[in-house]
Amino acid sequence: MESLPVIYHDVDLCVVGGGFGGMLTAISAARHGARVALMHDRPVLGGNASSEIRMWVCGAGSRVRNLQETGIMEEIALENMHRNPSRNWSIWDSILYEKVRFEPNIDLILNCACNACETDGDHIVSVSGFQLTTYTNHVVRAKIFADCSGDSILAPLSGAEYRVGREARNEFGEEFGLDEADRRTMGMSVLIQARETDHKVEFTPPDWAYDFPTDDDMHNKPHECLVKPNTNFYWIELGGEMDTIRDTEKLRDELLKIAFGVWDHMKNHGDHHADNWELEWMGFLPGKRESRRYVGDYILTQSDVEDGGKKFEDTVAYGGWQIDNHLPGGFFMDGGTNGGDFLQKRRLSLPYSIPYRCLYSKNIDNLMFAGRNISASHIAFASTRVMGTIGIMGQAAGTAAAIAVKNGMLPRDIYKYKITELQNELMEDDCFLPGFSRKNYALSGDAELSCEYGDCSALRSGTDRRIFGSDNGYFGNINKPITYSFKEKKHISGFRLIVDSDLDREQIDGNPDLMYISMPLFRPRSYNNTSFGFPKCLLKSFRIEALADDGKWNTVYATDKNHQRMIREKLDVDTTAIRLVPLGTWGSEALINTYGSAVAHIFSFDIR
Repeated sequence: MESLPVIYHDVDLCVVGGGFGGMLTAISAARHGARVALMHDRPVLGGNASSEIRMWVCGAGSRVRNLQETGIMEEIALENMHRNPSRNWSIWDSILYEKVRFEPNIDLILNCACNACETDGDHIVSVSGFQLTTYTNHVVRAKIFADCSGDSILAPLSGAEYRVGREARNEFGEEFGLDEADRRTMGMSVLIQARETDHKVEFTPPDWAYDFPTDDDMHNKPHECLVKPNTNFYWIELGGEMDTIRDTEKLRDELLKIAFGVWDHMKNHGDHHADNWELEWMGFLPGKRESRRYVGDYILTQSDVEDGGKKFEDTVAYGGWQIDNHLPGGFFMDGGTNGGDFLQKRRLSLPYSIPYRCLYSKNIDNLMFAGRNISASHIAFASTRVMGTIGIMGQAAGTAAAIAVKNGMLPRDIYKYKITELQNELMEDDCFLPGFSRKNYALSGDAELSCEYGDCSALRSGTDRRIFGSDNGYFGNINKPITYSFKEKKHISGFRLIVDSDLDREQIDGNPDLMYISMPLFRPRSYNNTSFGFPKCLLKSFRIEALADDGKWNTVYATDKNHQRMIREKLDVDTTAIRLVPLGTWGSEALINTYGSAVAHIFSFDIR
């Protein structure tokens, strides 16, 4: 009798879970030199944002101006805008796949569910998973492990301390806390995708679907999705009063009965402007909101989230999404007169800081986490749980893991000895940290900075975005150079450029209701054969030129295809001056080699 084959992986970092937290943990660690294995139990990456669930990515920028998440998050968003103008879910899946699959130093293990963990005291030695497509067991041995699975599978397997449910008010002094703690959570949802046609489309519900002839039967939930496409049927939600892990299969069955019943209500009961709308897709994999949350050296609380001015010494990420607490009753709770009585919400006016101590385990010395499972109270989690915030926490965790491996350290040691290095690396990688400024690096601070148009001193401000009423950037004209000059010849090994990608999404064509929605679920006919737009302000074409000994300017780098906010390239030149020339020309009464702007809005230009 044959036994199942086993494949062994020996790496620096093992990441379990391929949602945005796991993806960015893996990518950032790999880019900083760590050997990474990413084990994910699905065929596609992205978690709740994948084509299997189809929730759009939300974050701080969705609620507070100029707070769009940058770093790898913005890199992926711009790649999608550039390559996927019609917002096709298969292309979206492929972009997420390639970001991980073709990143050097990452071993991607898809369709593999983690089901075992070997420990030595308070130290994880290896994790194991079963890959359904190959009937093969995979064993990953690593120095550090990052649980980005959402459900925190390594918590029960390793003995890591974790929490489930809602805290009592007296534990952290939280206004939204309970009189007594319980184990209830937010539920899970299945989503619906639909498109508008040019003819009437009939819909016959399955016999097993629930029947909701009136709004009262649907508990008065808001359902204006077809006329207000910036929302969805998020309230098709169950599980908060059950176990959102053990009961997932039975909850899925109930959610499908509700979802098909809801679509029947939209089509066949009352006037919902749905006659010409066709059901295009139904989610059969529930999107989870909450299950286990790890306990780290610090537990983020409601007061931390609401105090946007609080600065942690170990800030590595930020949030800004509202406190968005879905009450456990979910679908069966009445929406009330405003349609939202089943929610507990509070908008935030400022970004809040997330400390590094929330991203590693209190009692397992080589375990980290990034996702909806970070160390936070239930109420704080109600804000941190969205995918934009999760992604930047993942980039922080992955960068920290790489620094730890490089220095032979454990995650807690980074807090003790390397937190400033971690913060500097994150800002260098275009991550925003409230209250911190990036330091000028290498040659830029020693050179004389000049420009043919305006004042370009802001290029050395260390703040690479508009924020808190300050622009922090330089508005230059196309074809007008920005120059660094030296008193003596210097060797230039590279450059770093941060340009405006419209973090407020104001300079993008399309429906303003979809300004912050990366992948829409509802497609009116007006969207057919149209693009969802690309930032007009982004710098498309530019040259980097070095001054030669004969006084001529030689091009050492050039592109007319840039579609990213951060551009970092290597150079190899000795010179006394180097300059950036934004490019663009007028032709047939239109701008050529730009995305539509004659102004180059630049936040940073550094040379190494």
